[in-house]
Amino acid sequence: MVLHFLPVRPPARTAGGLDVPADGAAGGPRAGFVVGRAVGNSVVRHRVTRRLRAVVREELGRLPDTADLVVRARPEAATATSEQLRRDLSAGLDRVLGDRPPAPRTRS
Repeated sequence: MVLHFLPVRPPARTAGGLDVPADGAAGGPRAGFVVGRAVGNSVVRHRVTRRLRAVVREELGRLPDTADLVVRARPEAATATSEQLRRDLSAGLDRVLGDRPPAPRTRS
């Protein structure tokens, strides 16, 4: 698994070309998944995506509210158990986040 981490979202562009601050629409960290054909057929890819989604959901609290995380599955993910995916994600987030404490969660 490969993680791509963006701690702060860039401002969004509107149709008129104006920048809208990302803070106002943060709403919490976001995660996206890339599971390509190399992982397997559509059934396998969807299974991997569901497992990754469940594992990432447990770890979202470690990310700042303005963060974006993209998880790219490698072919080995097709035969990995959920526990192996969980360990890999946790280790990857440890490397990406370093020894940052979890960001305070603010809800409006």
